[in-house]
Amino acid sequence: MSRRSFEFGVDLESPGDEIGSWRYVIPVFGVVLLVSAIVKSALALVSSGVLLEAALDLALISTPGIAMLYIGHWLPETTIPSELYPRIVTWVFGGVAVMAFVMGLRVIHPGVSVRFTFGTQAVLLSIGSLAGLGIGIHEAQALTHARTLEERNETLNRTERRLEEVVAELEASNEQLEQFAHAASHDLQEPLRMVTNYLELLEDRYGDELDDDGEEFLAYAVDGAERMHAMIDGLLEYSRVDAQGEPFEAVDLDAVLDDVLTDLQFRIDETDTELTREPLPTVEGDERQLQQLFQNLLTNAIDYSGDDPPRIHVSATREGATRTVSVRDEGVGIDSDDADRIFDVFQRLNSADERAGSGIGLALCDRIVDRHGGEIRVDSASGAGSTFSFTLTSGERAADPAAVERPDAPDDVERSESNAQFGGKCPTD
Repeated sequence: MSRRSFEFGVDLESPGDEIGSWRYVIPVFGVVLLVSAIVKSALALVSSGVLLEAALDLALISTPGIAMLYIGHWLPETTIPSELYPRIVTWVFGGVAVMAFVMGLRVIHPGVSVRFTFGTQAVLLSIGSLAGLGIGIHEAQALTHARTLEERNETLNRTERRLEEVVAELEASNEQLEQFAHAASHDLQEPLRMVTNYLELLEDRYGDELDDDGEEFLAYAVDGAERMHAMIDGLLEYSRVDAQGEPFEAVDLDAVLDDVLTDLQFRIDETDTELTREPLPTVEGDERQLQQLFQNLLTNAIDYSGDDPPRIHVSATREGATRTVSVRDEGVGIDSDDADRIFDVFQRLNSADERAGSGIGLALCDRIVDRHGGEIRVDSASGAGSTFSFTLTSGERAADPAAVERPDAPDDVERSESNAQFGGKCPTD
């Protein structure tokens, strides 16, 4: 017998949980009691002619009979398994037996005169059967509930073990993918470097001897090698996000943006970019990766500005401990059908001839934000510009602790300096 069967005193694991003949014992017992009540009350009325006595006999015996009929009809509709029906019936007869034993002790007690009349028997039967029925139903429900809880616990334990296995498998798979990407990228660097060197040698030695078609073909080959080099570098960076990331610490995003603008100063001047900015919060994160995130988003905004000079606005909002940073541009925009796939690796919305890039920049942004426990999205429409927004967790601002406590910061702080527009340059101090 299983452990549960031993604890409950009945086998609760029989297959099918089919309702057997025990289902009918309780209602049959109720029918017997009802018939007995009608017959006995009729005999009492005929023999004594006393209507009250007949009515009392009918009530005493028919009450448990009606209860038995109701319970017999109700039980199959409950979650109580049929294996527990014998236990309920046992309690019914056990209750009657206990009442009979108590009455017997009362009868044989010295100095006490008790007439064991039919009325006494009816009271004994009524109280004992109803009490036993109530105890039996209560115990059956308790056992059923205990079994249900045990089955749920087992299911939860199995699910938890399966989740742990899946997590372990995913971690192992991610580690293998990172190792593969890192190794593959390194292995590709050397033959690509050789191809690039020989193309340069070819151009230096025989460039003057090439006709227009030869120069065009050579230019295509050099351009393809350069694009391949950029893709390998991007893939290496993508594979290192988790493996070589720095521990999180409080990072001032204003300082991060200043550093990025310094690095992009030549691009900003060259493209006559106008950039406005609002005060940015301090967050918990990897400073180097957050710099890469801003650089990719700003570079993307400049590259896809269209024919007009790029106009970019960087802002931030807060909701509890979450900070949402947005980079808005007025460029060519993105079709709504392409909004999801732009964050996939090597996904490009334009050909390499139309736009430069490796197709990894936004995928790298997505992976960096994911490592920081946030989400990145784009709100855009073709020809209407784009707004890239990502969420981060706030960190304490060591230089100005009160800034963390202001509920509306950075929205309600002074922005007279930060809202200034910069034609072709941005402040980096």
